[in-house]
Amino acid sequence: MTYAADKAASLNQHVIGYGALAEREWAALGLDPPDMDAARRYRLRRIRTELKVRDLAGVLLYDPLNVRYATDSTDMQLWCTHNAVRYAFVATEGPVILWDFHNCEHLSRHLDTIDEIRHGTAWYYYLAGEHARDRATRWAAEIADLLDGHDGGNRGLAIDRINPEGVDALMRHGIHVASGEEVMEHARTVKSPDELQAMRRAIAACEAAMGIMESALRPGMTENDLWAILHAENIRRGGEWIETRLLTSGPRTNPWFQECSARVIEDGDLVAFDTDLVGPYGYCCDISRTWLAGRGRPTNEQRALYAMAAEQIAANMEMLRPGRTFRDLSHSATSLASEYLPNRYSVLFHGVGLCDEYPSVPYPDDWESSGYDGVLEPGMVVSVESYVGRLGGHEGVKLEEQVLITDSGHECLSRYPRDQRLGGAG
Repeated sequence: MTYAADKAASLNQHVIGYGALAEREWAALGLDPPDMDAARRYRLRRIRTELKVRDLAGVLLYDPLNVRYATDSTDMQLWCTHNAVRYAFVATEGPVILWDFHNCEHLSRHLDTIDEIRHGTAWYYYLAGEHARDRATRWAAEIADLLDGHDGGNRGLAIDRINPEGVDALMRHGIHVASGEEVMEHARTVKSPDELQAMRRAIAACEAAMGIMESALRPGMTENDLWAILHAENIRRGGEWIETRLLTSGPRTNPWFQECSARVIEDGDLVAFDTDLVGPYGYCCDISRTWLAGRGRPTNEQRALYAMAAEQIAANMEMLRPGRTFRDLSHSATSLASEYLPNRYSVLFHGVGLCDEYPSVPYPDDWESSGYDGVLEPGMVVSVESYVGRLGGHEGVKLEEQVLITDSGHECLSRYPRDQRLGGAG
């Protein structure tokens, strides 16, 4: 490695670390650092196991979260979700190659998971325009050369995202395109102990930010004012981004899925939010809470809504253990009374890792249209969801916990206390 490359590696944000604030909070909680080298090796083994099961030569990854999982390399994550400039190849038997954006090779020099870094061939329309098809042809020839050199001539290649002209170009080389999403969702499902330690630290950082939010909550501030605190405190602790803006107050809490606004929070309002936060190490913290604004007492309606959500979360969390099927979780879970079902949340349970991921377990009403079966395994992490808002009602309550499936049952990873005035447990 040259001096310039060595200097660039030492200045990488992940090498520098997450800062004194985060480290001080983690130390106070007894959260030792994960061995990320071990986590990276584990993640590559998971990917290669899934490729072998499907008899594929490798996987080509464009989704930034899949690139992150495979390599732990990052570069403008959100921008790259809609600009396909960087991608990675993981051979089933062979190298890991990363193609990066213009003059960005230095961003991954610190990583031993990557065997080679190249400049990418961008063939999506924004950068290629009328030359997109020609550039896709050049891109496909490079991929075909890789496959020729590995795995005994196997022409099966998994890809997570690809435009039609890319499929056509690969097919001209005799390459069979398989689902990279399937490979990666299954690979990412079961976390190693070091991944879980990274997630515990990310959750701790998220919950520290939530505490500052709750302390700052006052009638007279806007929803945007409050949400900005979560984002700022996540960044201060080395977190990366927040996937949504799901924070609402008062009448905007029902129905769910409105994003935060300039509405002024009023005394006595419910304030509900879903963190959807990508924190340190790139791990997701998916936790929901509902608070009462001001210093007054909740209404009977507010307490009733909260009690229903809390009871649903508690009952459904108790179902979680290895061997439980997704179908059984869906059909045996505690549901909602008929007047609340039309406004139900989209799922009862879903996986969590670098983001929301496999599996997704819907309400039984939605099973035929969106359900699929599978089995809970130790090392999986799932979020348990509840939204309770009566059809035509004034307000709603959102609660959610992040839960690890253990060898014998489950462990709730999220620990932030619920609002005592609304009836939440400490």
